[in-house]
Amino acid sequence: MNYQETIQWLFSQLPMFQRVGSKAIKKDLGNISALCLHLGQPQNQFKSVHLAGTNGKGSTAHILSAILQSAGYKVGLYTSPHYRDFRERIKINGHYIPEQSVVDFVANNKTAFQEIKPSFFEMTVALAFDYFHKENVDIALIETGLGGRLDSTNVLTPLLSIITNIGMDHQAVLGNTLALIAGEKAGIIKPNVPVIIGESHLETTPVFIKKASQENAPLLFVDEVVEAELIERNHQKALYSVTSEAYQLDFQALRFDLTGPYQIHNLKTALLASTFLQKENFNIRPTHIRTACADVQNISKLLGRWQVLSESPLTICDSGHNGHGLQYTIQALEELKKEQVHFVFGSVKDKDLSLVFPLLPKEAIYYFCKANIPRGLEATTLQQAAKEHGLNGRAYPSVRAAFEQAQAQAAADDCVFVGGSIFVVGEII
Repeated sequence: MNYQETIQWLFSQLPMFQRVGSKAIKKDLGNISALCLHLGQPQNQFKSVHLAGTNGKGSTAHILSAILQSAGYKVGLYTSPHYRDFRERIKINGHYIPEQSVVDFVANNKTAFQEIKPSFFEMTVALAFDYFHKENVDIALIETGLGGRLDSTNVLTPLLSIITNIGMDHQAVLGNTLALIAGEKAGIIKPNVPVIIGESHLETTPVFIKKASQENAPLLFVDEVVEAELIERNHQKALYSVTSEAYQLDFQALRFDLTGPYQIHNLKTALLASTFLQKENFNIRPTHIRTACADVQNISKLLGRWQVLSESPLTICDSGHNGHGLQYTIQALEELKKEQVHFVFGSVKDKDLSLVFPLLPKEAIYYFCKANIPRGLEATTLQQAAKEHGLNGRAYPSVRAAFEQAQAQAAADDCVFVGGSIFVVGEII
């Protein structure tokens, strides 16, 4: 098979959460363990950092990758889902895994796939581990897909575990309280491996303290030891002061190209993580951090996070898709102080929109649409549900049709915003 045939085989033969939702989830580590055994345990052949969390784990991984790349290291990065190209999931120093590597992996291991019957995600994780081992990366940053305890990535023993935050998302799979969700995320905490938590919370902090104590894992809450202050921000760059007396961080006027207001939390977490890696003999200097933070999107090839697509009208997309993430996105929209916001909005069927709709601006004009995936919520259904919350607009037959209409209706000084679902964003970028 060529590359396109290989990708089509993967998408059609194996369950995929991105397309079908929670029924693609395998609630044990048996398959990935069998795959890794078949491949010679590649996950044990490179150093790693393991990241979980409701929001921000992908951004944090990309920031940390940019820092390590700027320090001269060969950095593997595994994230999910992808926006446009399957190969976005597996990168080394910002470069996507070659098509031929994907083709060869499937061809060489098809018999094992037929015997083990892995999910799409399990196969992809195994591919990433195998690729990073063969390419001899200095370190790999591995993002969980969903949860942590039973996530396929959780066969790693990393140098450092990171849990960015806990919010209400994927309750059907992870639990319907913050404490239950935190318990699933805390499953990545390993014996004697340091863990840093991006944001402390009354309901979740005891969960992490208990699990870390059980595993004898040194535990640190970022918001207790790192301070950050916004100096200046527009939609192109932000300047921050980031300091930590205990961990010798002192960055004044740190230029940062991820301008979404939520990124301050991810920046603090990534900078603190870099101090842990310094203790593991990674030579990371302040100049490396400044170089990286000023150009994260280009260095690590981050997509879809408060990404400016055009200037007139100002057109921005952001992949925040749950209540916890969208509250920061809406704050950023309000800060733009635009005359009118044209909101291209789509969602998935298994999203609890009762937590999302109250956050959205009632004065915006909405262009409701359905992403081209089976999980997508029909635009007319979304339109009717939104109307009950005072959100008004028309339904469109596709993401492209909604986007083109928003662009046509927007005045030069307005803002067109694309969001609500990473799959809607993916079709635009």
